Amino acid sequence: MIPTLGHILCVDDEEDILQVAKLSLEAVGGFQVSLCRGSGEAVARAESLRPDLILLDVMMPEMDGPATLLKLRENPVTSPVPVAFMTAKAQPAEIRRYLGLGAIGVISKPFDPMTLSAEIRALWEKQREAP
Repeated sequence: MIPTLGHILCVDDEEDILQVAKLSLEAVGGFQVSLCRGSGEAVARAESLRPDLILLDVMMPEMDGPATLLKLRENPVTSPVPVAFMTAKAQPAEIRRYLGLGAIGVISKPFDPMTLSAEIRALWEKQREAP
């Protein structure tokens, strides 16, 4: 059985980004959304939250997105959870680097609240179809 995308954990150090993402993903996409205000909180809570997907900011103060992803991969419970990065620096070289780290995709910031859910669904479907 192919898992469905229902619960998204959104991780960012900027409260306004978290609130817009939550509103967009819940109202437009119909997802359940949990919020973490930084990488430390995400690493501490991801196992108990058990999200289907993690939407992770790249630039955060205590631990950046790539370091957070590596930390999540150390835990057997959070290791298989797909991660998509959000960043204002979505240049081709950076995108290749993030994909090389195991991210399923990159969402450019600022994102369009009306299309964010569709972008997330497209990344989810694409990674589910991969061998």
